[in-house]
Amino acid sequence: MILWTHGSATGHVTPEGHPEQVARYGAVMAALEDLALDRREAPLADDADVLRCHPASYLHGLRAGGTRMLDADTYQSPGSFDSAMRAVGGACAAVDAVLSGQAQRAFVAMRPPGHHAERETAMGFCLLGTVAIATMRALEHHGLERVAVLDFDVHHGNGTQDLLWDEGRAFFASSHQMPLYPGSGAASETGAHGQVMNVPLPPGSDGRLARQVWDDILARALAHRPQLVILSAGFDAHAADPLAQLEWDEDDFAAITRAICDMSTDCGAPVVSCLEGGYDLAALGRSVRAHVEVLMEAAE
Repeated sequence: MILWTHGSATGHVTPEGHPEQVARYGAVMAALEDLALDRREAPLADDADVLRCHPASYLHGLRAGGTRMLDADTYQSPGSFDSAMRAVGGACAAVDAVLSGQAQRAFVAMRPPGHHAERETAMGFCLLGTVAIATMRALEHHGLERVAVLDFDVHHGNGTQDLLWDEGRAFFASSHQMPLYPGSGAASETGAHGQVMNVPLPPGSDGRLARQVWDDILARALAHRPQLVILSAGFDAHAADPLAQLEWDEDDFAAITRAICDMSTDCGAPVVSCLEGGYDLAALGRSVRAHVEVLMEAAE
């Protein structure tokens, strides 16, 4: 199994006390330190890949760099653009690797996250729509006909939904707490081709409900017969996370990951997983390790 990462993830600096902090990267890397992974450096993304999802004017604005507030909780520092482009580059390289048969599973451990970034809007700690961009590379560059994009972050992946809303080849499913930021993700939001599935979860709900919900999601995903599965792997549904009120634990993330891998095996589809949220550092480390260990088992 391949781990894509890069030290530039520490170059995206947010204000003191911000939950999406540099220390998240350290917690993830420490949790994976002793695992036998094929470790590779995430390359910078090609502009052509980014431009499948974001307009040139938006990309130019981010490239201008500097230190600035992009919205009430999203910041850019001088190193942020490089970090975001390597997060995208790592995801695209992971897609290339699994589709060329180099591995069946890959994990992209980069920050900032990406699933809230809409076509022309940075928001929710996210600058570029990493997973959506990787999905479009699979469809347009590799010529796939069906991709499943699965998001178990506690917040709805509004950006991924926005970027893939009109893309009938991509099945997008998200489980998320509701009510909660960003306020989207109602079950009635089903995409231009009925290919979007949103499953809101009530505050205080636990992993037992999560596992049931993901059984339903994966039945729909299996019906799509994906040739590739891409994950938005957020770990902020953990009971210890400060930004939400779901009650999952590491065993729940492991069980959901295992179910996803079983579905992908049934389809003969490789899996690329990309880090999204998770803001309690200890819980993030434990959850990421549980997730990656299951991906490694499934790759054997």
